[in-house]
Amino acid sequence: MSTTAAGDPAAAAPKAGKKKLIMILAIVGVLVAGAGGAAVFMMKKNAAAAAAAAEAEDEEGGGSRAKTGAKHGNKVAPVFVPLDPFTVNLADKQAERFAQVGITLEIDDVQVAEQIKVYMPVIRNNVLLALSERTAAELMDRDGKARLAERVRRESSRALGVDTEEHEAAAAAEGNAEAAADTDEGQPGKKKKKKREPPPLPITAVHFSNFIIQ
Repeated sequence: MSTTAAGDPAAAAPKAGKKKLIMILAIVGVLVAGAGGAAVFMMKKNAAAAAAAAEAEDEEGGGSRAKTGAKHGNKVAPVFVPLDPFTVNLADKQAERFAQVGITLEIDDVQVAEQIKVYMPVIRNNVLLALSERTAAELMDRDGKARLAERVRRESSRALGVDTEEHEAAAAAEGNAEAAADTDEGQPGKKKKKKREPPPLPITAVHFSNFIIQ
């Protein structure tokens, strides 16, 4: 039979100590959980702030880049094919004049560049004929050079086997339209006819890298 009394303080003390220890552990657990929740909350808040700052930076600094990409992103980078310089006698009758011209063809398709290499003798022949038909006076001004560039574009495309009749007709019609516009200047009520755009040529543009007339 146990000799310990029910109300013995020595027996109650361990039970009271255990309860106190459990309460302390519970309080510590609550504090730890609260601290963890606060940390998670702060992390989410900082992440949201960083995302907002990045979005604002994109709108300010990246907006122009986005617009530029929308404007030029879909455009294929051009390919430039330089031709060997041309030296040709011009069509002047009163004096012997000649021109030294450097020409670069602009294209959009790399495969066309390979075709240009194959048909280079024909291209140079057509360009030389186009140059020899011009006089020094015709090539002196900017408009004369622009007309020559368009002629070289057609002749180079023709050398690649492309039918350029529609482009020649369009060029002739444009010249007639300019002449008619000069004649009809000052006459109200005249409406300009819309130009019909011919199909695109494989040579998209012609650039002069050198142009000397002597």
